Amino acid sequence: MQDNEPILQMTGIHKRFPGVTALSGVSFRLFPGEVHALMGENGAGKSTLIKVLTGVYSIDEGTVTLGGSKVAARSPLEAQALGISTVYQEVNLCPNLTVAENVFVGREPRRFGRILWKEMNRKATELLRERLHLDIDVTLPLQDYSVAVQQLVAIARALNISSKVLILDEPTSSLDRGEVEQLFRVMRKLKQEGLAILFVTHFLDQVYEISDRITILRNGEFVGEYPAADLPRLELVSRMIGKEVELLERRIRGEASAADRTIPVAAAKGLGRKGAIEPFDLAIHQGEVVGLAGLLGSGRTEAARLFFGADRSDQGRLELSGAEATSISPRSALDKGIAFCSENRKTEGIIEDLTVRENIILALQATRGWFRAISRKRQDEIALEYIRLLNINPPDPEQLIRNLSGGNQQKVILARWLLTQPKLLILDEPTRGIDIGAKAEIQKLVMTLSERGMAFLFISSELEEVLRVSDRIAVLRDRRIVKEIAEPDINQQNVMQAIAGG
Repeated sequence: MQDNEPILQMTGIHKRFPGVTALSGVSFRLFPGEVHALMGENGAGKSTLIKVLTGVYSIDEGTVTLGGSKVAARSPLEAQALGISTVYQEVNLCPNLTVAENVFVGREPRRFGRILWKEMNRKATELLRERLHLDIDVTLPLQDYSVAVQQLVAIARALNISSKVLILDEPTSSLDRGEVEQLFRVMRKLKQEGLAILFVTHFLDQVYEISDRITILRNGEFVGEYPAADLPRLELVSRMIGKEVELLERRIRGEASAADRTIPVAAAKGLGRKGAIEPFDLAIHQGEVVGLAGLLGSGRTEAARLFFGADRSDQGRLELSGAEATSISPRSALDKGIAFCSENRKTEGIIEDLTVRENIILALQATRGWFRAISRKRQDEIALEYIRLLNINPPDPEQLIRNLSGGNQQKVILARWLLTQPKLLILDEPTRGIDIGAKAEIQKLVMTLSERGMAFLFISSELEEVLRVSDRIAVLRDRRIVKEIAEPDINQQNVMQAIAGG
């Protein structure tokens, strides 16, 4: 039952970093006995708001009140002392210690400096059984239990430290449906006990299953606070993305390219990976751009990585040019004409200490093997050709790539994969963090190459971009492909309806 006064209230919160305003005038309320979902796309400010609340970051402007008193936690330890605990997506406990040790680590019951093991085990058992309905052997190492149980142990530790506000940051990202239901049963029990729970997730179905109210952030600003029952799913998606459905521009690509619809370049048949993406069917044909649309966390990247073998599937099969591909790996995918441009440009894309030339020829050299080195003269010719083709600036092949802008680094990675002349090029967020001009150039390049027969799997958080370049769109929600949309039905209304579901 929700009280009339919030247990936690954040008002006019501002947080700035050099050159970036992460939060601008954000407000948030949390009542006892409720689950409150904090929603927003990547970069909306959710993580920053939580870090401000828990003392990881200081507040530049604004106030936080807890139980009617003004507070300002200067560290997570101070936040815990105030009654605020956070359980993160990645369980940050010690897998080699016992369950009981993890619950009480740093606060073990002692007498004359010695740990009272029996008392600690008894208290841990009681806490897990009475508050979380979890009956397990607390003397076993935490690593002996599933991720779901480890998540519940992390919650038990948080409850043992604090008892006013519990923050669950993406707690279901690694759980299957049965484990999610187990967690939700615990959350409902804690809610009935009067605990206030801040719930961060990207799964829309889960938001509407467990949440009482929803607060939406976008670009570091407060969009609104809504009772979950009064906010239609389509409106939630519109407010998160920042576009009203009727105002979004129409697809401008024109007629789809003359794609070869006979044997697909790549076809997933019941392909899936437990905990990452539900089994799905998806075919990509020569000269076709297939877009993957969905909110962050919907499974877009996970699906793409299975096509390239960056992650191993444990269900279904992948067919390349009509033949089943067994034990696909990035190297074998490259040999079969599949290239993958990762969304993690810094960690899985550029090699910062190499030049533009060296970064461009990297994949081609890998396909030839290191004993068939590309001559320096040929390297220079290739680098200059692609620098001109993609308008890479500065046009100096010997410039270290770390000195280039994000947009030009992205063009270098594109050049690397285009040089291998792939049958299928997977582009995961190819225009993230780059300027409008570079975005337009990359979009135009995708459409031009598809007209010449290259197939693309295209992922972008910007819905307009997916609509602009795609011949067909597969819509994902909560790690499942829920709908495929082709012309003449490709429009914002249909895609957003599919994303919202319900």
